[in-house]
Amino acid sequence: MRIPLVSLLLLLISSVCIGQTRGPENGSLVIVGGGMRDLDILREFAELAGGSDAPVVVIPTAGGSENYDEFWQGLNQFRAAGLTKLKLIHTYERAEADTAAFAQAIREAKGVWFTGGRQWRLADSYLHTEVHDALQELLERGGVIGGSSAGATILGSYLARGDTTSNTVMMGDHEEGFGFISNIAIDQHLLRRNRQFDLLEITSAKPELLGIGLDEDTAIVVRNNRFEVIGNSYVVIYDNTRQIDSGGPFYFLEPGDQYDFLERQAYRPSRSLEPLERIVETGQ
Repeated sequence: MRIPLVSLLLLLISSVCIGQTRGPENGSLVIVGGGMRDLDILREFAELAGGSDAPVVVIPTAGGSENYDEFWQGLNQFRAAGLTKLKLIHTYERAEADTAAFAQAIREAKGVWFTGGRQWRLADSYLHTEVHDALQELLERGGVIGGSSAGATILGSYLARGDTTSNTVMMGDHEEGFGFISNIAIDQHLLRRNRQFDLLEITSAKPELLGIGLDEDTAIVVRNNRFEVIGNSYVVIYDNTRQIDSGGPFYFLEPGDQYDFLERQAYRPSRSLEPLERIVETGQ
């Protein structure tokens, strides 16, 4: 049986698009590898939200404490970075998170931040609820979503270390993140906790995924389909389609480097923006 040309073209386009890594069409993400001490990361988040007086929601649910309120010490770092309009929201009850009333604070915010802990708690509470919808709407209207540690991993599509029994299980009983970046697995505390080989378990089992590992006190700032590394350490790329340097299973980006999701291409600024492979090969 012959396949019509139009159908064949659509099939080919569909096959190319499967496995495509994409960032948000609008808005931005600030994704931190945990252990955040550099307040400039939060200041960048504040600038993307519209300034220090922009309304920002902080969600500490990953931490696992019984209660959180406005006196929670985790808010001190945000205040130290100059943020003045902070609102904390938290629940472990999906039914509550799936109400317009609970999600209203996000719909009034310019930025939302997820703090650290265990990422499966965020999935249990908020995945596919009114909160999840409100977060997507926040990006669509140009807002910013940030997260550190567990709050970083949940922003991707595949939930690394999502097992409820142990954070050492890479592929566990929770495997779906919020998906603000598609076709990606994000890990954190990378070099500080000697985790640099851990993401290989995921990218070997799911070779279509792009893996990104972030060391502590280091972030990527994602705008559309490109990110820039900021902070004080390294970001590691795990890509089954492209390997550079010595041909190992991953490679490192440093602060100032950029990466394009669609091209799966890393860049290091010099006199001009050049592909990272060319810089490595010529010794520049």
